[in-house]
Amino acid sequence: METLLYQAIEAAITAGQAILKIYETDFTVAHKPDQSPLTLADSESHRIIVERLETAGFPILSEEGRQLPYQERQAWNTFWLLDPLDGTKEFVKRNGEFTVNIALITDGKPVMGVIYVPVADVLYFGTIENGAYKMATVAERLMALVTPDKDKHQRISELCAAAERLPLPSPERFTVVGSRSHSTPDVDAIVETLKKRHGDVNLIPAGSSLKICMVAEGRAQLYPRTGPTMEWDTAAGQAIAEAAGAQMVVFDSGEPMRYNKENLLNPWFIVKARGIDFDV
Repeated sequence: METLLYQAIEAAITAGQAILKIYETDFTVAHKPDQSPLTLADSESHRIIVERLETAGFPILSEEGRQLPYQERQAWNTFWLLDPLDGTKEFVKRNGEFTVNIALITDGKPVMGVIYVPVADVLYFGTIENGAYKMATVAERLMALVTPDKDKHQRISELCAAAERLPLPSPERFTVVGSRSHSTPDVDAIVETLKKRHGDVNLIPAGSSLKICMVAEGRAQLYPRTGPTMEWDTAAGQAIAEAAGAQMVVFDSGEPMRYNKENLLNPWFIVKARGIDFDV
């Protein structure tokens, strides 16, 4: 697992650095059939990640790749699930709240997640076996570990030793994180319910998978999502959140989120920090 984790981290950071180069240009924006934005950064990140992960021998499902039929996917036991640029709307707005997401899925469950925030140069990573971590200024630190006398297991051990173990201490004020670009009345209603229970509630808007990372990190106690997302939007975040002791469950049933469904559209969900009891 350490070798795969290091491979994913290296791929995410390499792709993130390429995204930054495009971010600093006067890039053009195209649109997919559903009118969601698409840039050169999306496709370039996809190319870089696939090039670095395909040597592991697992199938790859990516937002920017060919959408394979379920008849082919249903036989997959373990595969990579990618969002090469999560938060393209935030990328276009130039607010920095976009990420590179890489997850490893086994038997429908995310067992490893890597999320890189290129503008902030912050990395979140985690596995169910070894917990979740956050590291700042990671691109520079990663390069320092790339020496011939260290294997990938040693590099991961050093990364974990230099990183912060998640979760970190939570704020005293109950904090909810919500979508910056996809706010809904349902989330507003949840916040009102929480105010009755906890008094003053802090609502923080954020983009991309950063919302899940904020719960995993301890900066927020709850992230309710009552709008459409796809499996590649959430898989890496779920792996990191669960590795940090948080829960990510289907909104109405409380069941864990599952992956590689016939329909790749996610149900509504809630991410809850450890010790938070909230049922809808």
